[in-house]
Amino acid sequence: MPSVVQINFDYDIAEDELDNRSSTESAKIFHKVSGLRWKLWLRDPETRGSAGIYLFDDRASAEAYLAGPIADMIKQMPDTANHSFKVFDVREELTAVTGGPLKHHMLDAVS
Repeated sequence: MPSVVQINFDYDIAEDELDNRSSTESAKIFHKVSGLRWKLWLRDPETRGSAGIYLFDDRASAEAYLAGPIADMIKQMPDTANHSFKVFDVREELTAVTGGPLKHHMLDAVS
């Protein structure tokens, strides 16, 4: 069963610095994460909040990610606070009815 990881945190840096920390080049590290299908990158400049939504093949892959070096790096990022890390099991049948992209994999999008 697929699982979702939701990571939230607040940031206290300029928008351009946040962009430098999460560039297209640095995003390629996620291609090496075992079991990761895709990631959404989210930001709210008004509240200075940032988030990521990650779809994994299964809960074990999601939990391994949270115990690994990238999640650790997120926790250690300077100028960030209020980190929140959650794992959810995906309700596949209902998600399919509402068009959730469960079958898509990020490598499908790379040419």
